[in-house]
Amino acid sequence: MRRPPLSDNWPELSDEQLLDVRLSDLRLSIGGTLATRIDQLRSELEARNLKFPLHFYLSDEWFTPDGGTAIAIPFYLAHPRLERLEEAQMFEVEGGEHEWCMRILRHEAGHAIDHAFRLVRRRKRQEVFGSSSKPYPEFYTPKPYSKSFVLHLDSWYAQSHPDEDFAETFAVWLTPNSEWRPRYAGWKALPKLEYMEALMTSLVGKEAPINRPDEIDPLPSLRTTLRQHYRNKRKHYGVDHPNFYDRDLRRLFSDAPEFANHMTAAQFISRIRRQVRRSVAEWTGIYQYTIDQVLEDMIARCRELKLRLVAPEEQARQEFTVLLTVQAMNYLHSGGHRLFL
Repeated sequence: MRRPPLSDNWPELSDEQLLDVRLSDLRLSIGGTLATRIDQLRSELEARNLKFPLHFYLSDEWFTPDGGTAIAIPFYLAHPRLERLEEAQMFEVEGGEHEWCMRILRHEAGHAIDHAFRLVRRRKRQEVFGSSSKPYPEFYTPKPYSKSFVLHLDSWYAQSHPDEDFAETFAVWLTPNSEWRPRYAGWKALPKLEYMEALMTSLVGKEAPINRPDEIDPLPSLRTTLRQHYRNKRKHYGVDHPNFYDRDLRRLFSDAPEFANHMTAAQFISRIRRQVRRSVAEWTGIYQYTIDQVLEDMIARCRELKLRLVAPEEQARQEFTVLLTVQAMNYLHSGGHRLFL
């Protein structure tokens, strides 16, 4: 059976009702704030006198199709109602803030210019960044203190693959007033930026030989419902193998009889959950949804162990934030950080 067209008042639907809508039924276009941000990216490229074709379209996630000069932008950035749903489902809106969106757009433009000028075939590019033929991993284990890579997107994303290293380095180079020379002085990443400067200078004013605006998975072709989309997305960013943290939790909380009248540890963590989740995400670059899964495990374990608050609340909040940060970094170092672009 064919579904009836989505009503024009769909933004007024509740979250539960909206989750049953198919992505393909969302009548969205790139405009408003999103179009302004794309215009800013084009202006930054024009200021560098870089001429290559760029095509933007809406899909389910951020990505640049392999070998193409199109950039897919997640559908939720095309409407405030969908941004609110994204935040409700994932606790954050990737690219929702202006600077965050510009960082991702510059990164994706790095992939597009790589494709447009066939830069990936250049021997020097391969020597500097590594082979693009290296298989993309499902997970990667970043080294947070490495100075061999630029810092641009969260999660030390340049370390995930040679092509991402190239795109991240391009994005840092393109960012207005980035002052990358003093910022990366003494880093092994500096020669990569200097090579990028020379490479882009060699392309000034040149027409790109490749123009492939092919749209892979455009929004009108995606028949899945928003409910299934977020179910898949949460599974992707979730914690596959929950760990229990008995030793650390017992250092901070207690099941001793003398604390029987104190607030339960589960109640305390639930109270500060949103605040610490956001803080730890900012410090580690790990998705808030992933951190929330760790918090969920900790709350459940505190209930099972019947733990209660011992220290004053402010002290306990600070100590718990440190504990959660350590566990999040342990998760990151275990190789559980997923590739997302």
